[in-house]
Amino acid sequence: MQALCKLLFVIFQLLSALLAGHLFISSSYAKAFDFPATSGKENNVITIYSVTDVDIFQGIIADFQQLFPDISIAYHDLQSLELYERIQNETLKNNVTADIAISSAMDLQMKLANDGFAQPVEISTAQDMPSWSQWRNEVFGFTSEPAVTIYSKKYFQNHTLPKTRLELQRFLAERHADLFGRIATYDIERSGVGFLFMGVDSERYNGIWNLVKTFGANGVKLSTNSSAIINNVNSGKYVIGYNVLGSYALARLESSPNLGILYPEDYTTVLSRLALIPKAAKSKETGKLFLEYLLSERGQQLLTTSAKLNAVHPAVKSSGPQEILDAQARSNLQPIKVGPGLLVYLDQVKRRKTINQWNKSLRGE
Repeated sequence: MQALCKLLFVIFQLLSALLAGHLFISSSYAKAFDFPATSGKENNVITIYSVTDVDIFQGIIADFQQLFPDISIAYHDLQSLELYERIQNETLKNNVTADIAISSAMDLQMKLANDGFAQPVEISTAQDMPSWSQWRNEVFGFTSEPAVTIYSKKYFQNHTLPKTRLELQRFLAERHADLFGRIATYDIERSGVGFLFMGVDSERYNGIWNLVKTFGANGVKLSTNSSAIINNVNSGKYVIGYNVLGSYALARLESSPNLGILYPEDYTTVLSRLALIPKAAKSKETGKLFLEYLLSERGQQLLTTSAKLNAVHPAVKSSGPQEILDAQARSNLQPIKVGPGLLVYLDQVKRRKTINQWNKSLRGE
């Protein structure tokens, strides 16, 4: 009994520390990759924390090292919440962290900056970027990634493809027997980008909760993973995937013959991966050098051709099949503005309200 009491006390202490924010648990997901200086004469190392899969970013790193062959890259592939917590903890405890941090969790990146964990930098290449993509010389958007609806081409050979949210709602409301359990979207309780997209939807589309009701009535499948939704739509197991990050879908087009991509024509929300230089960066100058490259016309061009991530730079055109380019031209692209407005999605009261409404709507209430 005494041993049990001690064990319970230890568990209580750990939980208390976790709830108080004093305990940092590192994720087993974290992976580190080293890219040695190509010249063999290493002068500097740039430490990058990123939520972008290293496979997507390898071409970018290789091109950067062509320009700067004496620089090595230490690339840490993290999850978005882990990156956010790691920057905070290392800044407060060790006073040294990554030289540059890159994340698609726009709200978390903005909170780091707003809470003083980023530092302002003068980036010459940022002058060509649109005003919505940057904030106070601290946070810089460098990609333009739409939230798209993906669909099974085979299925829609015999059905009219719904091109707006209202059309999608009406289509699902018909309750085709072959649709049940074949609709998918992000689980907004567990996916940061899913919650962000749904939060934007709730502001931009008055009928969003009616659409979610039709999702629930059709036995929607919820996922935290873009790849899982894409794989199941391409295989024909699912018919529609809603609010999927378009950059991942575009990267899969060539190898996924049954995968179709729709840019909703009422509006298409556009997310941007955000980069910042942490306040406690070991080398502000090397982090700045990599950021300059990311925002340059050369770096932006590589993003579209190598990483399949649409650029923000106005001189760099989107790449891809003509049908996709035509769809982008028809859609009403609406970027999420980089700024303090993103913090509203981290407000716990708003979050609970949104998730409660989400769950009620899925239940048909």
